[in-house]
Amino acid sequence: MSADSPTQQIENDSLEDRLYTVRYDDPGDSHLDVKVPEVCAECETNDCVKVCPANVWREGEDGVPQIAYENCLECSSCRFACGYDNVVWEYPKTGGGMTFKHG
Repeated sequence: MSADSPTQQIENDSLEDRLYTVRYDDPGDSHLDVKVPEVCAECETNDCVKVCPANVWREGEDGVPQIAYENCLECSSCRFACGYDNVVWEYPKTGGGMTFKHG
């Protein structure tokens, strides 16, 4: 582009729109959990909640995160973000889980 041409704006789909392109085959059981709920209740940073791109981990009233495993993108960011190593994260046992539309 030349210096005097206007800047072009590129519109991207919203995060929610992109998440709708992902299909999840529900194995029926959560592959996510916390090891010791009391550790979560004492955690002040809630890093598992903050780092999750799919809003799987949500702050619970008692301090223990609520987990909507059906939204999981299987990125495992939650287990790496938890400074207490308190996240249980496994691949779904039935071979279910994520199918990405664009590979």
